[in-house]
Amino acid sequence: MESRIRVLLLILIASLSGCASTRHLFGHGHSQNVSQSSDAQSVQSEQQDVNGTPPRVIEPQVERRQIKVPKIRSQNFELGGYLGTLNIEDFGAHEVYGIQAGYHITEDFFFQAEAGRSKAGYTSFEVLSGIQLLTTDERWFKYYDLSLGYNLLPGEIFLGRNTAMISSMYILAGIGGTQFGGDQKFTVNFGAGYKVLPADWVAVHVAVEDRVYNTDLLGVNKLASNLEAHIGLTFFF
Repeated sequence: MESRIRVLLLILIASLSGCASTRHLFGHGHSQNVSQSSDAQSVQSEQQDVNGTPPRVIEPQVERRQIKVPKIRSQNFELGGYLGTLNIEDFGAHEVYGIQAGYHITEDFFFQAEAGRSKAGYTSFEVLSGIQLLTTDERWFKYYDLSLGYNLLPGEIFLGRNTAMISSMYILAGIGGTQFGGDQKFTVNFGAGYKVLPADWVAVHVAVEDRVYNTDLLGVNKLASNLEAHIGLTFFF
């Protein structure tokens, strides 16, 4: 009985394998490949026009604009002058004028040299007593300094819709000397300013600086603070 069951199983396995081989023999798998290749050929034939040539690639028509490149001067030196008000401690606020020169090390850092002068007025003691503590020549307040500056906020300002000017805020600090009251004093200066360039060869400065030195001119040893505000015009070369 068991031998008969084994024979039936062998016959069943042989018949199933024969069906699969017969399917491959008669080319059912080949027909699928042929159908796929025919589909690809049909797609290629659709991409060709009636003359049998491949379709032409359409190139976009881009209109080229004429761009005007700005001519920015590469000079790093600037020279000019300024006019403003200097508050000489104990002697009142008076007109100050001077010259300044700058050298731009990088886009951020620059050196600035200044030399200015102002004429001091009279102290309250001199006005009340009528006694002059200083001569006419000694009332001239003269200073010079060399500072290192840093551009904090470079940018632009806009005047209307069509006009833009380069601008920047900056800080500076330096050392120098002050001649006043018949004496020469070592001076430390520091301040801040705002600069606008109406053109690439000229700049307008608005600055506030303080010049501090040690003095005993009125009989008391103290630090004299001399605050200055001025507007200046410099030219690049």
